Amino acid sequence: MQLLDTIKKTFVPIHREGYPFIAIFAVVTLAMGYFSGFLLWVGAILTAWCIYFFRDPERVTPVDDSLVISPADGVVTAVGPAVPPQELGLGGAEMTRISVFMDVFSCHVNRAPVRGRITRIEHRPGRFMNAELDKASSENERNGLVIESPNGTVAAVQIAGLVARRILCWAETGSDTMVGERFGLIRFGSRVDVYLPEGAVPRVAIGQTAVGGETVLAEFGGKEAAPVVRVS
Repeated sequence: MQLLDTIKKTFVPIHREGYPFIAIFAVVTLAMGYFSGFLLWVGAILTAWCIYFFRDPERVTPVDDSLVISPADGVVTAVGPAVPPQELGLGGAEMTRISVFMDVFSCHVNRAPVRGRITRIEHRPGRFMNAELDKASSENERNGLVIESPNGTVAAVQIAGLVARRILCWAETGSDTMVGERFGLIRFGSRVDVYLPEGAVPRVAIGQTAVGGETVLAEFGGKEAAPVVRVS
């Protein structure tokens, strides 16, 4: 049983959106290998990366309406007040924004940060600058979800990046979502912003690594300030 568990944990499921890309990488690799053994190895490494990129592992999500869970794997690049994108219809007042940047080695499956009803989904075309830049929130191509949660309105915005050229969202307006439920994917390097209403206290710091569907980004009803951290 231990051997089977080890094998199961090693071979992570691959999201179906990745199958066409993996097939293309594999075919190109075989074609390259026909001309050169070195190119065969290069292609094999790139194919392995493509498989790794589209991994879709299971996550253990805390089911607690007072918690906001990270919608993506990556590094927290912003924690603080910001005005949400206009198309979301959330007004011009600042909300607490937490940004998670995904590089090309992150798992790019996106998950709902809270439980609730999806009341709005808006896609906006835009630029493809580095998603780590703050102005990427307003200038890059993006897709936003507005979720009415038990603690107020929460928005999750998928933002395309420098390499990313495709935002996928299979959630539907008017549907209910559970916290940690998969709602989309971005190819190939991007960011997700979470906008939180008053009463949400951040529980992460800039530079911290978040795990989508598991890491607690914020807490409703918390009395303490954002955590003090150290790097060691």
